[in-house]
Amino acid sequence: MSLAQLHYTSAPPGPDGSGFRFTAVSPGVPATLLREAEQLIGYEPPRDLPDRPDAEQLKSFPKAFSCTELSDGGRLLCRSVYTGADYSGRWGNFHAHAVHLPPGTRLPDGALPITVWESPRWAEATPPGGRPEPVDRIEPSRLLRRDGLVSFARSRADRLAAFFADLRTLADGSDVRQLVLVERDSADVAQWIALACTVLPREQAHRLTFTTYTRRPQQARQQIVGALPSSEPVGHDHRFRVHDCTGRAAGEPVADAWAEVCARIWTAGRPELFRDTARDLGDTADDVGRLAVTALAGGIALPPAARAAAARRAAARAGDLPEPTLTALLGELARAADGDDGSTGSEEPAALAALLARLDGHVPTAVSAPLAARVLTLAVRGRGPVPALGAGSLTPEVRAALARDLAPVLRHGIADPAGPATGRPLSLLHLADLLDVDCTDLLPEFAGRIARELVRTEPAHETPDAVVPGSAGARSAAAGPEAPGSAVPGSAVPGSAVPRSEMPGPAWPRPTHPGSDHPAPGQPGTARAGASLSGTSRPGSARPEAAQQGPTRPGADHPRSAQPGTSGPGSGRPGSAAPPPPCPPALLDALRGHPALRTALFGALDALAKAQPAVVAGRLAGSGLPVALDPGFPHLRMCVLGGAAGGPAGGDRRGRLRAVLHTAGVSPHADPAVLHTAFRLVWPDEPPTGEEASLLLNELGSDAHRLAGTRDLLVAAALAAPAEDTAAPLLAADLLRCFTTELDPADRAPLLLLEYAALLGTDGEGENWVERVRALRDGAVEPVPEQVTRRVYDALARRLLAVPVPESELYALARSGDTALLAAYERAARGPAVAERLRTAPSYAAARFCDWSAYQGTHPGWETTRTALLAKVLRPAVRALPAEDRTAVEEALRRTGRGRLDAYRAWNRPGALGRLAGRLTGRGRREDERASWPGDVQPPAGGGDR
Repeated sequence: MSLAQLHYTSAPPGPDGSGFRFTAVSPGVPATLLREAEQLIGYEPPRDLPDRPDAEQLKSFPKAFSCTELSDGGRLLCRSVYTGADYSGRWGNFHAHAVHLPPGTRLPDGALPITVWESPRWAEATPPGGRPEPVDRIEPSRLLRRDGLVSFARSRADRLAAFFADLRTLADGSDVRQLVLVERDSADVAQWIALACTVLPREQAHRLTFTTYTRRPQQARQQIVGALPSSEPVGHDHRFRVHDCTGRAAGEPVADAWAEVCARIWTAGRPELFRDTARDLGDTADDVGRLAVTALAGGIALPPAARAAAARRAAARAGDLPEPTLTALLGELARAADGDDGSTGSEEPAALAALLARLDGHVPTAVSAPLAARVLTLAVRGRGPVPALGAGSLTPEVRAALARDLAPVLRHGIADPAGPATGRPLSLLHLADLLDVDCTDLLPEFAGRIARELVRTEPAHETPDAVVPGSAGARSAAAGPEAPGSAVPGSAVPGSAVPRSEMPGPAWPRPTHPGSDHPAPGQPGTARAGASLSGTSRPGSARPEAAQQGPTRPGADHPRSAQPGTSGPGSGRPGSAAPPPPCPPALLDALRGHPALRTALFGALDALAKAQPAVVAGRLAGSGLPVALDPGFPHLRMCVLGGAAGGPAGGDRRGRLRAVLHTAGVSPHADPAVLHTAFRLVWPDEPPTGEEASLLLNELGSDAHRLAGTRDLLVAAALAAPAEDTAAPLLAADLLRCFTTELDPADRAPLLLLEYAALLGTDGEGENWVERVRALRDGAVEPVPEQVTRRVYDALARRLLAVPVPESELYALARSGDTALLAAYERAARGPAVAERLRTAPSYAAARFCDWSAYQGTHPGWETTRTALLAKVLRPAVRALPAEDRTAVEEALRRTGRGRLDAYRAWNRPGALGRLAGRLTGRGRREDERASWPGDVQPPAGGGDR
């Protein structure tokens, strides 16, 4: 096929006129094409070159070689050169020789347009006769040869990547701004275009439009525009991206990995790799991964981003790569990138690790071992994930070299207290085992960190610093002072095999007397600072919030919101409020495969479980921790397996205690401390009931509780029992009987009071009840807990309201002026039991009149109490009695003495005399202003008989 040609220059007058015109045109070229081409093939000489050049100077003028897209989709290749003077001697003439490529056609043999730069086919004058000679092909020039382009690329090495990055966005259409190349020679612009066409996919290279020279770049239509320094500047115009190669390079880093790879290939003198990539993998040479694979396999060093792209490509297409290519690629990836010391972050480590995981076991170890060494080096130095490799992934030589190089970094990464305990350190430990790096001395501290991270929380009432091997608590416990409350530093609890410093107190505090930092009324002495077995507040020590809140109902200090055996907080089922998170799979794998780590970690967790059983159980119960792999560690076993021990799910918490003890794998008689841990697992938030504690004491025996250190927990349970817990006094008696000489002096008086509360009303009550109770209370070392005080006062009040009551006891009550005791007496007198007896037993009403009208003026407190009872309790009850019962009351009083009957009748008589008698016996006082009490008896409406 003959190519249509156009010649354009300044010619003498002819049929088509004079001046610049087409002087030779191939047949069949339409006029519309000529009109469009005339706008594209003009030439303006540079301003800084001679106006009247001689023949030698004409050779230095730039050549404008262009490839322009036409409106019909075709292409116009044109070479315009300056020729000096025209036929008339006027300077400024040029000659343009153009070739038209119709839409869909290319140069013969598929040659790229830039390859015909300075081809011998280009003419510098109009052919004779005005008719172009037919041309079916244009031979390439010898000026754009491989060696010349390589030399040119190396001379522009600092500008290549930036140019290729802009070229890529221009070719793919993401940034359509034109590229302006400023060079001192248009031939250099042609070489830039040749470099561009080499790196682009073939189809994009064919579509690329360009011109090697123009004096007015802003008027150019091509994608790449060549210019001289003297051309009009366009740097201020946002439509252009200017690469001025006559000045200093910008020096800014280029983020385009593909551009970097292209630049490296050209400077390495391997442009054939672009052609090989396109031929082997299709017309996709702009794919950075494919190009990077080819470059690395060719021995060209690449930056980390490009290496990462190559590794990802190889991992995805490992089966498609020829063996020589894959082997060469792995060898290059195994070497460190230029300027990469392994201390900065990039995408390469993760990509290399993924490639290694894809190839490990599928290629010979000798081939993959260097890559494995590189991946491990990057991982250990903080650059990427640590791969899980087996012993067969490394050759002996590589393993020995890695061990020498990485041992210090491995040990530091495992022992680093600033990093996480699980995750990466576990991978480093696995790698240390693989490389035979000894880290045995690091395991205790490492295991302590893992244990603390697994538990993570500290309960409010538990020991705040569990003694974990390798922890600060362990170090301070070895050298620091003993826990407060121990009589002798380092001594054990009396009669206990467990030292005080190793026995934490209960999570629930013992109740205290309101305001126990100060003596209660009638209680001499001050509250001493009690200490629990763990060094924290002992059960029953004073609590500031209790002192501020004032009196509360019995048992209010110890909520028993959860019924025995129920789930939820306080149920005794560790972790029942919310399921604990499972242990990390990496940790479980490490424990199964590393016995030394397992032993160290279980030891650390066992110490934590002993100090904070409820917390450890809440975190580890059901977590899958393989405690069954090793014997021992009973406290940890109870915390991990106790939740699934199969104990009763109902209200039998003693049955659950037995089930939890069974999971320990050791008898509490052989290791008494397990009983203490199991006790706190079953009762983490509240003490056991009096019945539960009493049964536990009798079932296990006092020796077991003495050695386990749970004696004080039983004491706290007795002292915390609310009034409705009828087994508490029996528990107190058992404790006094079993631990006669071992009880804390602060606990003895409350227990004696509880025991005596049960004796009142029995043959064992003895004499001097009031004085005995008050003596026990006032003689206590610490203020007696409110529950205990209220229980014994209520029992004493009920006994004083029974029949018969020795007058000496009533007189002791009246004389005592004990506000709390008098309040308990009045509270019992206003209760339903007394009201019922007053209604049904006239003799009881007579006895109450005798008591409440006795010992007038003995003490203001008694005076207030007895008058209130006469007015508010007895009078309404007596007036509500039928006539026969009122007569029976008077008969009973008559038998006691004429004076009592007269006083009764005067007290009960209405009118002026009755009011006078009332003043003597309490009637007429302003008791109506007092609030009504529960159980007050009101007379029938109108005061009539019932």
